[in-house]
Amino acid sequence: MSASMQIDQHRIDIIVTGYPGKSVCHGSLGWSTIALIRHGERIALVDVGSFGQRKLIHERLAEHGLTPADVTDVLLTHGHHDHAINWVLFRHARIVIGTTELDWAVQAPWGETPVPELYVRELQRWPTLHAARDGEEVFPGITAHLAPGHTPGHLVYVLRASGHDVVFTGDAAKNRAELLARGADMTYDAAVSRASIEAIWGHWRRQPGSILVPGHDLPMTQVDGVISYVGEREAAITAWYGEDLDSTTLIQLAVA
Repeated sequence: MSASMQIDQHRIDIIVTGYPGKSVCHGSLGWSTIALIRHGERIALVDVGSFGQRKLIHERLAEHGLTPADVTDVLLTHGHHDHAINWVLFRHARIVIGTTELDWAVQAPWGETPVPELYVRELQRWPTLHAARDGEEVFPGITAHLAPGHTPGHLVYVLRASGHDVVFTGDAAKNRAELLARGADMTYDAAVSRASIEAIWGHWRRQPGSILVPGHDLPMTQVDGVISYVGEREAAITAWYGEDLDSTTLIQLAVA
């Protein structure tokens, strides 16, 4: 489900909405959020998804009159495959990742983590790579903020605007449940993640009406700590449980 917003001179479209769920029997779902940001002639994506989203990325960009070649900046929150692997679709763009995150990702033991080993090794020497520092402005009006816990060098991106801000949390706060619980699933250190989530709340509360875009959930707003979703969830799968290709079963993954 796509969501759109105009924040000062920034046009933001959530072209893929992340899903706050885990597979029971088949490993990680990896359904992550991808956000499109347009500011003048600059066009950015915050995270770029995994293999299963490649066709969808092409389709959603085309709906906005764009191709991958039009994207000028890719802002990666962290180095896991479900957020970073498709940087190769935008190899002419400026690829931003945290300097601490890149150092950690290229040294991650092969075959033991969600890091796509060969992709981050190639990214490390890519000519358009930009290794960002904590507090750096990485796109007009958008600053990067270190938010470790899910990974050591995870970045949160914050758009400061005159009316309200937009906070892109990636997996530092993957969903509404983590934000409310002030804790995180899939963290290397629970205390570190709690501190990062508290910092995220600080960014979110800076201006009334600010929007938070998590790594695996709908965009949301909050008033006095009460969270409301922006948009509606759309998630389902089809399965061939019958005896021919025309017989499929639709399984809804959203609460009615």
